[in-house]
Amino acid sequence: MSIMQIIDGKLTAATIKAEIKAEVENIVAAGGKRPHLAAILVGHDGGSETYVRNKVLACEACGFQSTLLRFENDITEQQLLEEVDKLNRDESVDGFIVQLPLPKHISEQKVIEAIDYRKDVDGFHPINVGRMAIGLPCYISATPKGILELLRRYNIPTSGKKCVILGRSNIVGKPMAQLMMQKQFGDSTVTVCHSRSKTLKEECLQADIIIAAIGQPAFLKADMVKPGAVVIDVGTTRVPDATRKSGFRLSGDVDFEHVAPLCSYITPVPGGVGPMTICMLMLNTLAAGKHLYY
Repeated sequence: MSIMQIIDGKLTAATIKAEIKAEVENIVAAGGKRPHLAAILVGHDGGSETYVRNKVLACEACGFQSTLLRFENDITEQQLLEEVDKLNRDESVDGFIVQLPLPKHISEQKVIEAIDYRKDVDGFHPINVGRMAIGLPCYISATPKGILELLRRYNIPTSGKKCVILGRSNIVGKPMAQLMMQKQFGDSTVTVCHSRSKTLKEECLQADIIIAAIGQPAFLKADMVKPGAVVIDVGTTRVPDATRKSGFRLSGDVDFEHVAPLCSYITPVPGGVGPMTICMLMLNTLAAGKHLYY
């Protein structure tokens, strides 16, 4: 059996950002426009604040122009939709995101659908989701795109392999299943399991590739993984840890300590899929700036 290899998302993301920066400098040197990403942040959710700050820093690292629009929690749905409309019409903005979650009184779906799909670099608009499902060029949402990129850059064969996806969320599970079965991406045989699946363990034991996005810390145990499998861990749950200064640590959906020795490749948490997500948002913004898809 091959030696287990850790898939380093942090290093891969840094490499991709450097590639993007070089391309942006070439575009600007040739008289082209510097890509411009805008972000809308509503309220003061700690997690969202961190995410958006990291996205702004990533824009700087990639040589993009970035704009952050902040609004208080009491902004009305109508006011927010008007702000989205302004960004849709602003020709200087190539792509933009509305950071989720939004306050309870605002319909997230309504806001997502109000975004011009040609600027929807998060890839959440139904038109982008639909185009992805039938294999047309589009913005693919960041986490699934990041996983594909890791598999590709580590030369992990996926064609004809049995891939089990744990979880069926709109953001990871469903798009991941679509992409892994498509010829131009995964070209795999795909099974989606979730909390109601009766044969979950049996399915996992047959899998060459397991993508765990079920949102339960250490859910995937060693007795569910066959030797030589590739395991991609999407989970990030804060679990209490008295030994840490913050009082918590991040746990993935995989029991890493016991699963890792069985694997040919595995992503750690943190430092695996996480760093790739913001990086893929940058790739989508670059594509928007180049009008690659639309």
